Amino acid sequence: MLRGTMPRLFPALLALGAAALASARDQTILLGTYTDTASRGIYAVRLNGDTGALSAPELVAALPDPEFLAADPGGHTLYALTRVKGPDGRPVAAVASFRVEADGRLAPLNTQPTGRGSLTHLAVDATGRMLVAASYGGGYVVSFPLEPDGRLGAAATILDQAGALGPVKDRQNAPHPHSVTLSPDNRLAWVADLGLDRVFAYRLDPTRGTIAPADPAAVVLAAGTGPRHTKFSPDGRFYYVLGELDATITACRYDAGRGVAEPFQRISLLPEGDTGRRSGSEIRIHPNGRFVYAANRFHNVIAVFARDPETGALTRIEVVPSGGEIPRNFSLSPDGAWLVCAHQDSGNLTVFKVDAATGRLTATPHTAQVARAVCVLFQP
Repeated sequence: MLRGTMPRLFPALLALGAAALASARDQTILLGTYTDTASRGIYAVRLNGDTGALSAPELVAALPDPEFLAADPGGHTLYALTRVKGPDGRPVAAVASFRVEADGRLAPLNTQPTGRGSLTHLAVDATGRMLVAASYGGGYVVSFPLEPDGRLGAAATILDQAGALGPVKDRQNAPHPHSVTLSPDNRLAWVADLGLDRVFAYRLDPTRGTIAPADPAAVVLAAGTGPRHTKFSPDGRFYYVLGELDATITACRYDAGRGVAEPFQRISLLPEGDTGRRSGSEIRIHPNGRFVYAANRFHNVIAVFARDPETGALTRIEVVPSGGEIPRNFSLSPDGAWLVCAHQDSGNLTVFKVDAATGRLTATPHTAQVARAVCVLFQP
């Protein structure tokens, strides 16, 4: 049981304004937050699949700093980053697990610490038997086996990142693994390291819940890119790396057999000549594979790109205001009809209608307020 974790059952989430949210296409969105101000943990809202309207947010799990969330493939278990007290009383990074009940409640299962510094991002493998997480501040990657009931086993692998640092002295002063993306064939975990300008590949062993360095070991990016988050195209033939420090996307051809990603294009999120501060935050690919979306959080914008399905090349279509301050994270609904963006500083969620034919975004008046929201997860 998680100490201090007392999930609020949220009957309102089951009704959630039935008159306004009656569509069978309604979706639950779970929100990870920082709990250093008004937030208390993980929140849930409902998105009306017909109108884009959002319900009032409900606290579904009280938890310290659940800044990123991930679900198992079946959507039966939710995993959240958090922190617990170590043997010496100081906080250490941990991952918490919750069973997702039939009525939408989150029931705590267990938590497992790393014994080291804070975690930043996590992903569950396609078999649902292991989880991999990255520590930006601690410079390490960790894996956990998962039990059949979704509980976390003790950390099985902890690997420190190492390599030549990038040129941006105030940000690339150490290894900074920022995210974990699993290959479509579930063979490799790709870990984007902002400090080293590389995306490292680790072999997965779901039977034991362990990882090991792959060969080839990494994709080398342009100096100063600062890779943050990455995504594969739906067909698995291309791989896209968002640069936080230069606000670019690096497009790569992906050879699954060899486990090799080869960069062939680097494109800016911002219009040519824009000299404002760059800070890429999130990248997503539309379910139809034709469009790519990426946020630049200090411009408070979302860039939209057309993607050539044959060549994988990107063409920027538009750059639109995100509707708040510091768009830290956003996600597309599973049907690709809506984009929901969370703003870290202004604390508001914004909803955009997505044109599936053109990829363009249209802002809606729908919003909800969740303090320090930094992760948007559509519940499977």
